[in-house]
Amino acid sequence: MFNAILLNKNDDGTTNAQMTQLDQSHLPADGDVTVRIEYSTINYKDGLAITGKMPVVRTWPMVPGIDGAGEVIASSHPDWKAGDPFILNGWGVGETHMGCLAQQAKLKGDWLIKRPAGISARTAMAIGTAGYTAMLSALALEEQGVDKNSGEILVTGASGGVGSIAIAILSGWGYRVVASTGKLDEADYLRSLGATEVIDRAALSAPGKPLQKERWIGVVDSVGSHTLANAVAQTCYGGTVTACGLAQGMDFSASVAPFILRGVRLIGIDSVMAPIARRIAAWQRLATDLDLEKLATITQEISLAQALVKAPEILAGKVRGRLVVNVNA
Repeated sequence: MFNAILLNKNDDGTTNAQMTQLDQSHLPADGDVTVRIEYSTINYKDGLAITGKMPVVRTWPMVPGIDGAGEVIASSHPDWKAGDPFILNGWGVGETHMGCLAQQAKLKGDWLIKRPAGISARTAMAIGTAGYTAMLSALALEEQGVDKNSGEILVTGASGGVGSIAIAILSGWGYRVVASTGKLDEADYLRSLGATEVIDRAALSAPGKPLQKERWIGVVDSVGSHTLANAVAQTCYGGTVTACGLAQGMDFSASVAPFILRGVRLIGIDSVMAPIARRIAAWQRLATDLDLEKLATITQEISLAQALVKAPEILAGKVRGRLVVNVNA
């Protein structure tokens, strides 16, 4: 038997989330690698799943948890053997396939990557999908040739997991980073991560003109909606905007003007189904380029039971940085 958070759908359509004990008969039959989870994490999507605020879960009952790190117990997959350390991010785990907010999981070997040297299971989950997504966004800016000497990078949703780690990565690469947040009392924290300036998210969150004064050479946006539209409208000629989230909303009321008059590029960042080679590249850069001391300052460890309490808090914007779940605590 092992501990897990289990989600069930109530008759009225709401979600019932509770701590329980399962055995291996509850694990998915289509997994070919059985793993011992050491650490997981709570992401925004996990918060949606646990609270039922959006229809994230597609199969019931469900163990949430889109991220996991630990070691292999048993495997019929040729690339994995007992004792191998792994990282899992996305692939519909916690949505259509039982996830990692549990002490054990049964996953597909094709979804896993080897944990880089120097990255513990706990550190991997302090990074999690949020940090991995931040690195995918940063790599997109780098690949588009965004010059660190040409201007400023805007990071929206700055005090969240993606935003916090994006600031640490990009400032470490020498970019001048401006952090947009609704928590101006967190300005010192954001500057400690490397932000050179902190602005109120209200400056971006209301409907704005389709073409505005140029300021940003690059953007990492995890907010969407009017914030993303305004960020695009303020991006300099030839600049690049990456979009990876929808904290404000899924809508995007914008104009084609920045794209056809300024040559602005808008790049979608998908962390869920990204190819393995892309994942490995991102995690290798995280292992070498992310300041782990900064990561420690934005990380809070909680127990599996506490994940149920923290899930609504992350949706309400009350969580700073990263929540690491010790599933054995």
